[in-house]
Amino acid sequence: MKVLYFAWLKAKTGIGEESVAPPPGIATVGQLIEHLRTLSPGHAAAFETLSVVRVAVNQDYGGLDTPVKPGDEVAFFPPVTGG
Repeated sequence: MKVLYFAWLKAKTGIGEESVAPPPGIATVGQLIEHLRTLSPGHAAAFETLSVVRVAVNQDYGGLDTPVKPGDEVAFFPPVTGG
């Protein structure tokens, strides 16, 4: 699974992209986040406040209950605005 981090999430984790092989049983974005939090103090800090984290799975916006599977691309980023 390819995981991408943007903006301050990239700064907190110290990386913009990583390949992750989550343990068995990881089936949703929320479960993936719980796993990612264990990888480093930076990861834990990046996901400290989930209300300010947005996610896209395979370039489609999702939420904590969005399914994930091996081979997916999961991107985490702050809320965006625009017009």
